[in-house]
Amino acid sequence: MNRRLWAPKVFLNFVTPVSGKYIQCLNQHNVALLAATSNSTARMATAKKAPENGVSPPFNRPGSRIITLDEFIIRAEKDFDYATGELTGLLRDIGVAAKIINREVNKAGLVNILGVADSGDNASGDKQQKLDVYANEKLIECLQNSGECCAIASEENEDFLQVPAASSKKSNYVVMFDPLDGSSNIDVNVSVGTIFAIYRRVSDSGGPATIDDFLQPGTKQVAAGYVLYGTSTILVYTTGRGVNGFTLDPSIGEFCLSHRNMRIPENGQTYSVNQGYYSKFDLELRRYIDNCSDQNYSLRYIGSMVSDVHRILNQGGIFLYPSTRKYPKGKLRLLYECNPLSMIIEQAGGKSINTHLKRILEVDPKELHQRSTIAIGSPAMVDELKAFIERYSALPL
Repeated sequence: MNRRLWAPKVFLNFVTPVSGKYIQCLNQHNVALLAATSNSTARMATAKKAPENGVSPPFNRPGSRIITLDEFIIRAEKDFDYATGELTGLLRDIGVAAKIINREVNKAGLVNILGVADSGDNASGDKQQKLDVYANEKLIECLQNSGECCAIASEENEDFLQVPAASSKKSNYVVMFDPLDGSSNIDVNVSVGTIFAIYRRVSDSGGPATIDDFLQPGTKQVAAGYVLYGTSTILVYTTGRGVNGFTLDPSIGEFCLSHRNMRIPENGQTYSVNQGYYSKFDLELRRYIDNCSDQNYSLRYIGSMVSDVHRILNQGGIFLYPSTRKYPKGKLRLLYECNPLSMIIEQAGGKSINTHLKRILEVDPKELHQRSTIAIGSPAMVDELKAFIERYSALPL
């Protein structure tokens, strides 16, 4: 059976002696109707999605030119008076390492790369997964080959690593990273990520790097970011001038700009905390969690900080990792996790503090693997937590 699309009938413009005036009017009406329908269809085809809360839609519009990570980084060089290309090279090296790690993460279960590594615990005392070791080696390899940094510190290594100068080049940056945050989730196919931070060295560029190059407050970061390996692979980074996200297009093997000028919502309806430790939290934290429950906030906890923070960056909310009896100073690493993610969230309009109400980025690190408590996310929710701590804290702040 033939099916015909409906369209307004348009009659020929003819006039009969009997009813010419009527038919001519009918013809004019139908021509106008067809024109209106065509204009409406054209407007629908070219209409742009209205921005929500004044923020542009995250994905590039159909037909817009693709901007790769490399092109975006090179364009951004002009924003820095002292730009020499080193920082650009470092970010590109991290992007290359992320592609290699992504390839292995996607093969987990098909090759022997799941489970606990034979090396046992890492420098922070956590069980080291096989993928932790692999990701750590690939990041170090990519950064050492280019010679754009003078030293590297990893959550997986006890001490920092000196990088030999390449072609007599004097490198001015050090890089710190958590090669695979939430790696224990790999066995159950839950998203994991790489977190990184870049600092300008403070020691003499003519000599080897020192521990002081790494023990700098988060406010001294020149770049920070993370790569999330999930349903798609996305690299999010900032150099202190806003936050942008790049999604890996596997068909061309490039990170392409997909989330321009990311902004965190002022408030949210979710909180992220390991509520299994509720009875071990301090009173003020328990009161705040009770308040979240009373307000019907949704509990969302993945067990991978980078995944939780990425969701909060996009949808709003708060992530908490307070002190417990087992970890009185907190569990998360200040230099490898808290500082880089705090820089991203603050650049996107959020806030990040510890449970002593000090801004995370202003904490002076004393050791390479220093731990910290953290509350990070939408500014209104962090302020609300701060009020609960000030009201219920048993100890002077």
